[in-house]
Amino acid sequence: MAEMLFHGATGEVTGSMHMIRIDNQWVALDCGLYQGRRQESEAKNRQWPVEPREISAVILSHAHIDHSGRLPRLVHDGFDGPIYCTPATRDLCAYMLPDSAHIQEEDVYYVNKRRQRKGLEPIEPLYAYEDALHAIRLMQSISYDRWFQVVPGLLASFREAGHMLGSAGVRVEFAKRNGNTPSLFYSGDIGRFDKPIIRDPAPLPPDETLICESTYGGRVNEDVEDAKQQLTEVVRQTAEKSGKVIIPAFSVGRTQTIVYFLHEQMIAGNLPRIPVYVDSPLAVNATDVFKMHPECYDAEARAFHAVTGDILGGGCCHYIRSVEESKALHGKDGPFVIISASGMCEAGRIRHHLKNNIENPKNTILIPGYQAAHTLGRRLADGARRITLFHEEYEVRARVRQIHGFSGHADQRDLLKMLAPRAADTKRIYLVHGEPEESAALAEKLRAAGFRDVVVPERDERSRLP
Repeated sequence: MAEMLFHGATGEVTGSMHMIRIDNQWVALDCGLYQGRRQESEAKNRQWPVEPREISAVILSHAHIDHSGRLPRLVHDGFDGPIYCTPATRDLCAYMLPDSAHIQEEDVYYVNKRRQRKGLEPIEPLYAYEDALHAIRLMQSISYDRWFQVVPGLLASFREAGHMLGSAGVRVEFAKRNGNTPSLFYSGDIGRFDKPIIRDPAPLPPDETLICESTYGGRVNEDVEDAKQQLTEVVRQTAEKSGKVIIPAFSVGRTQTIVYFLHEQMIAGNLPRIPVYVDSPLAVNATDVFKMHPECYDAEARAFHAVTGDILGGGCCHYIRSVEESKALHGKDGPFVIISASGMCEAGRIRHHLKNNIENPKNTILIPGYQAAHTLGRRLADGARRITLFHEEYEVRARVRQIHGFSGHADQRDLLKMLAPRAADTKRIYLVHGEPEESAALAEKLRAAGFRDVVVPERDERSRLP
């Protein structure tokens, strides 16, 4: 009998990792990095539900760091099996995991300088650049809708999730047991309908067991079209004051969506053609990967590409790699837009742009989506009047706006649209990747829609397939 173990993204939205055991073989669904309170995340990122050497394979739903970011640590601690993912996910991870390793090493360098001054022993980074390269070497690309054997007795296939380039839900089918063939579907992160650039989520298959994300399980967000109009209005208003729009955005997915919309609105004449700076080497690399995978585009993006020749900012965007170019923006007069990482303001160049612009009331800090608890982005979104950056306090004088419609995550309305047709077929649904109130709200809606057995698992909870 197959067993499941829910290790990460239970009662929270980071650190995704769910385990399946079949015939004493463990398979991991995702292996994500925990983000949030530094000390707590550091401890969680070094813990495993089972010994890494006992894990036979990993099935990776998509490249976002909260789903892929602990793979180098898993390798460092002894895992040496295959990592299955879509081709676009592998290409994105080839940039994202080494970038994450660089951040780990850089953070530890500064922490150890402080520890040395206090006479404390140095600490080791979570993983190194070589661990990230090793993880990439273990990745095996599988196209959508093709069955592959994960381990003996376990087949899987990827289905379009519509969340980001290369994102997938994972359908898992077990070998025949007791006269039947049990099946399970893991949603990964489900995207929104009518999201720009990439295709809509594929309909859910009729599987007995579902593991579903619930990031926005209790919330209905703005329509994508509304979000685009809000973005246009914020940029126009700030430009009229010769201000700067500072946008903390995930390098992969969110950045490309915002660039796409800004490019579209400038082409349509709805925005002045002010400069847009994408200040993130990872975002620049990720944009190159987007251009390599037009097979993931939806019909609208393909049509826009046919007209413009480049959907991602040709003629209006400046893609910045060097530190010198990034620093030069600090003394440059507006109006212009800066899109920079990290998306939750926890690391990277965005923190320098906030430091240099947050005390100017002409500027706008535009937060385009969900911010995890205990992150700087969340504090800004919640209305903090003072923040700490680089051990100094700054007063928040710039306008802060949050737009949820840019989120790559399905909201409650989207999730119910996806899930409701499966109520009669599903024996049990597990809700993961959501803060407790979001998961609870979705659970209530699903029970009302006819789901018989809805479970919100706790960390390291074990369960047998029904």
